[in-house]
Amino acid sequence: MSSTVIEKKYSWLTGFALHLITGVLAVAAHYSVMWVLLQANITSLIATSIGFLFGAVTRFLLSYFHIFSPTAAIPKAMGRFIFALSLQMGLNTVLVAGFLNFVPVWYAQVSATLILTVFNYIVYRIWVFR
Repeated sequence: MSSTVIEKKYSWLTGFALHLITGVLAVAAHYSVMWVLLQANITSLIATSIGFLFGAVTRFLLSYFHIFSPTAAIPKAMGRFIFALSLQMGLNTVLVAGFLNFVPVWYAQVSATLILTVFNYIVYRIWVFR
């Protein structure tokens, strides 16, 4: 295996590991806000949507400055991130709504988060920050 192939593989693995770590912080922001809103008797889907936005801000800042070594300037990357985020938020809402037919809200949210983790990394890596 050539050193270029190894470097690319290492770069993807390292980037994904950092994506997971910063994802924990983004999820903590999302779930914390969601929990507060649920305690205030806000409906599950509104609470997860607002929490999602808080997690998104956390994710963008950490991704831009600590993971992807972006070639895109902040405004361009932010525009792409907002587009990807809109898609992600829609998918999150659809997944949570679907899972709520079978499981309680927290199981639904965790399931949606796990599904979207890999999707997010690929989109961020190949498009948002390039």
